[in-house]
Amino acid sequence: IAHGYYKEIAGIVGENFTFPVQIDQKIVEGVWKKNKDKVVEWDDQTKPTYFDHLGNRTVLTENGSLTIVNLEKDDAGTYELGYWDSVKDHCLDFVLVVLDSLPKPEINCNTSDGELVLNCTANFQGSLNYTWKLSNNPHSYRSQELSIPLKNVDITTNATCIIKYSQTERSSEISLIQCLP
Repeated sequence: IAHGYYKEIAGIVGENFTFPVQIDQKIVEGVWKKNKDKVVEWDDQTKPTYFDHLGNRTVLTENGSLTIVNLEKDDAGTYELGYWDSVKDHCLDFVLVVLDSLPKPEINCNTSDGELVLNCTANFQGSLNYTWKLSNNPHSYRSQELSIPLKNVDITTNATCIIKYSQTERSSEISLIQCLP
């Protein structure tokens, strides 16, 4: 079997995780393995056969992707998709890293140079996407820090910081009045 593909990917404890498989040909038969143990095996004539060691937390999708429901730390490992497309054998290798669940972000704020500066932080081992939303503004701001000129601060406004990794989001909110001296 030709090994031509290797990818390291990360999921978060508790989320449903699907391996990013893009296969154009029809899979005639295939097998997913985790650390060399079979997870699921199928061919185009029969229904998939699932094996025990991931319990009943795996689902095979149409294109040969594997979804693990409610990811656990123990799901980390090397996964291999071996398949035959009636012409040749293929093999895709994935190393799945399972990260802890997302923490609640912390918001700090201070005033400097006539601006209210909001900063959002979260202690997490992956790179996060940060978004700010203000209760009086339909726009969202994609950054870890948000500055608002003091003359524009409405004390009835709440600011929400949303962190996102993979499919999981967590948020924290602060009232701007708490930030003013």
